[in-house]
Amino acid sequence: MLVVGLGNPGARYSGSPHNVGFRVLERLAGHLNAESPRVAWTERFQAELALLRVDAGELILLKPLTFMNASGTSVKKAMSFFEIPVSDTLVVHDELDLAFGCVKLKRGGGEAGHHGLESVSAELGSRDYARCRVGVGKPTEGPLVDYLLTPLPALRHAALESAVDRSCQAIELVAREGFERAMNQVNRQQLDASASGAGRPD
Repeated sequence: MLVVGLGNPGARYSGSPHNVGFRVLERLAGHLNAESPRVAWTERFQAELALLRVDAGELILLKPLTFMNASGTSVKKAMSFFEIPVSDTLVVHDELDLAFGCVKLKRGGGEAGHHGLESVSAELGSRDYARCRVGVGKPTEGPLVDYLLTPLPALRHAALESAVDRSCQAIELVAREGFERAMNQVNRQQLDASASGAGRPD
């Protein structure tokens, strides 16, 4: 399975909401390789690439270095090289339309103005890839682009760590049990947590 984390390269963006896809893949790589957490990331396909084992299967982690609005270029190159179909591709991205810290899985759908998703859909000629949506909420004031590209304040940054961990767990579940079963379980857990008020960062 190809797992793509969307973000922008460079230290200035590393702590921003728009880079949560990068953070999830970096955390996932360390977790799945607990005995040797220094995963070997290599540069290929205009991206950083890492290969990991999950039980008997393999995960290909991809962090495009093309900047967000050209992410699809790297994704298409990696899919072509490894002969991975759209059905075995999962994209991790920030989601403005989900509450801060919420994590949900879905397959297909629109892009809701997310330039990274728009690029992936355009390059693949399909919207039917899976998504791991990490809620970053919406700003209460100021331009949206500033909110997405500016590092989060320390308190807010820490609150997102739980969502990053839960996203990693969701991806592992997809790898082990398949997307449909994982989606049902992850989304149901999120619904239960929201109903009880548990895990709200604010």
